[in-house]
Amino acid sequence: MDSVLSIIANERDLTMNAIPSAYTEFGQTLAFTERTLTAVLRDHLAQRDVEPETWYALKLVAQRGPHVTRSSLFRDLEGSPQLNAESASALLAQLASDGLITADDAIDLTEEGRVFFESLRDHVLGATVNLLGQFDLSDVETTVRTCKAIMRRAQDEAKSVA
Repeated sequence: MDSVLSIIANERDLTMNAIPSAYTEFGQTLAFTERTLTAVLRDHLAQRDVEPETWYALKLVAQRGPHVTRSSLFRDLEGSPQLNAESASALLAQLASDGLITADDAIDLTEEGRVFFESLRDHVLGATVNLLGQFDLSDVETTVRTCKAIMRRAQDEAKSVA
């Protein structure tokens, strides 16, 4: 029995040694980075008395517009970590009530919403430029391309398993 355990341990050690350390560190590093950047964003948005979920919703409408379908926007919001069906519905209702988005089946930013979003975007981009400006631009571009490619590949694999 000891020899079998020894063989299994040796095989595991060989396997672990063959895996690049960047692979073993990637998930945790990405998770801690996301958590830290979310906290920074939350603090930065709080300066304007805005919740991250509001920023996210407005950004989705601005990026995907004009005429974002309510169902696709709702699906994306509901899939975010801080929102569920009830809170996503409440958020869209609040944004419409505040005059920032239209309340139709095809959602757009209102003129007031566009002005507010652009002001908020500039506020957020200032912090982003301060942070990322400390790094070589080509490194940041490579990181963005790599993260997008990993996301697409993971989504494709998840679809093929389903």
